[in-house]
Amino acid sequence: MILIIIAFVLAALVAAAYLVMTLYPAFGRRAGRRERERYSRSLNYREGKFVYPQATSLSSGGVAGSLSILKDFVRGNPLSRPAVPLQPLPLRPESIGQGRETRATWFGHSAVLLEIDGAVLFLDPMLGRAPSPFPFAGGGRYSKQLPLDVSELPQIDAVLLSHDHYDHLDYGTIRKLKDRVGLFIVPLGAGAHLRRWGVSGEKIREQDWGDELTYAGITFTCTPARHFSGRSLLDRNTTLWCSWIIQGGKNRVFFSGDSGYGPHFAEIGRKYGPFALTLMECGQYDPRWADIHMLPEQTVQAHIDVQGGLLIPIHWGAFTLAMHDWNDPAERVFAAAAARGVRLAMPRIGETVAAEDETVPSAPWWRE
Repeated sequence: MILIIIAFVLAALVAAAYLVMTLYPAFGRRAGRRERERYSRSLNYREGKFVYPQATSLSSGGVAGSLSILKDFVRGNPLSRPAVPLQPLPLRPESIGQGRETRATWFGHSAVLLEIDGAVLFLDPMLGRAPSPFPFAGGGRYSKQLPLDVSELPQIDAVLLSHDHYDHLDYGTIRKLKDRVGLFIVPLGAGAHLRRWGVSGEKIREQDWGDELTYAGITFTCTPARHFSGRSLLDRNTTLWCSWIIQGGKNRVFFSGDSGYGPHFAEIGRKYGPFALTLMECGQYDPRWADIHMLPEQTVQAHIDVQGGLLIPIHWGAFTLAMHDWNDPAERVFAAAAARGVRLAMPRIGETVAAEDETVPSAPWWRE
């Protein structure tokens, strides 16, 4: 009888978990059969999953390595968050979309408002409280507010997504943005999430590595990244992840998305470089998962590989997703860029950087 009760309870828990993941909208939706048939024609799709050409591990060291990671997260690091909330610089709505120069405004983590040739783009606009399907739980954003409220944003020509992880694709943000955006440009499979959340299919373009699309006078090229995808235990790598090349009439911008270091950076540099500006992942790293997240020194090398001009490090300064000190990415990329002679901008959250300006923000504000 006891075994029957235990089996019944376990079955009930599994059924409840399945229902939550199926019915709760923040988990998104998997692509249908027709979409999966289309994805199967991709060179990056094998046996129902997307893959990076080289072997890529989510963590090294097998079971022992995974246990050591779990132990470190349980133990925690008191310096993994700022002692006091960060204070973003306010962004005036009327300043957005003025002129044709290339300008980037960092919203924390990987969210960047990019202006190029008069077009207004939002890259990985995760503007929610926490990178979780349940944003009321878990560690929240380092700042109590954003540079401006979503309701103050002007019309956005396009939103670019690099992949569907919660710290890059946020249900609440998309719901608030969807009627302010002309087009959502996303990697293969990510469109299913957006359609579930009320975005019209006519406003979604799904791209494979190597695909090009021109919209609002800007050419967008989907390029490789070394990472993974998924929003639940059941959908890992069923959607593609990517980096983006954003080509205006004068300048090219490279947006790395999430990526471990790999040969794709040099390949992108040879084929598409140089770039006036790179927005390059630098944060949430650990040597045990270096295949999927670069260390800061690799961030600088990747910038050099793609033939970048000005480097703005992203994927830090908003959330704690690794056990390094919250400002360790800034300290290490600051030192590595100086050692390699790389031109570096280190803006505060909400601070706008013009790629063509001779002087860019580079003071170590994170030490204050």
